[in-house]
Amino acid sequence: MLRLLYQLRHSLPRRAEEVLTRRWYEYLSRMDREANMLFMNYGFADLDRDAEPISLHAEDEPNRYCIQLYRHVTENADLRGMDILEVGSGRGGGASYMARYLKPRSVIGLDITGSAIRFCNRHYQVPGLSFVQGEAQSLPFKDASFDAVVNVESSHCYPSMERFLCEVHRVLRPDGRFFLADHRPANHVDALRTQLCRAGFSIRTEQRITPNVLRALDLDNERKRRLIEQHVPRILQGFFSEFAAMQGTRGVYAKFASGDKQYLSFACERRRELRTGRQAPISST
Repeated sequence: MLRLLYQLRHSLPRRAEEVLTRRWYEYLSRMDREANMLFMNYGFADLDRDAEPISLHAEDEPNRYCIQLYRHVTENADLRGMDILEVGSGRGGGASYMARYLKPRSVIGLDITGSAIRFCNRHYQVPGLSFVQGEAQSLPFKDASFDAVVNVESSHCYPSMERFLCEVHRVLRPDGRFFLADHRPANHVDALRTQLCRAGFSIRTEQRITPNVLRALDLDNERKRRLIEQHVPRILQGFFSEFAAMQGTRGVYAKFASGDKQYLSFACERRRELRTGRQAPISST
């Protein structure tokens, strides 16, 4: 029944889909009692096999590929001394990474799932890092509260991307930065770009990183397979393999491999004045 409900969620009315998505992530949070799942993104790997790997603390090494996605989406920004909001912080691994490695003044992780927020507030003891429960489409913060907003592999679940982007624009300070990494069907990529521009953002960089994500999935496959076998009931292991986009599964992994689904990253800047119409990206790779 759990598997059927998850697969049917996108065919439900928006409010029902939102409730079901929240229940699904509540279930994931309750199931992971041993804190093995601090990240839930698909990861990022450099395609240049001779590239120098980023330096990580020993305790972060098991989550290298997931961390590298955060490093990729923020790598051209100096966030030292800034106030950062992560929307869709999940189990808190990404917010913890940013607080410890990027040297901001503060990081707030926001997530809709109450059990995830309770876990994060118990699990992480990092100066300047905190977690609050809230909705992406109605952020519980005053206008101009943050220098940067980060959103990694979460926006595809939102009922209204337009409302979310409007809220991001509202809580950012003038010239604030917005970093987005997520996947979309290949024929929705232009629409996502248009949504960003219409919401009042200038796109500084845009990259299609599907090959990097696929490589990370391949390199991280064995670790995830062991976690699923050790911690997921046997009856649900096949379903969790698809959810984690394991090698050879017919869902997201196959769609990335075929090109039907694209993974993108954007680094954007909040425009001081909202202009109508579409603005071309400054740079794109």
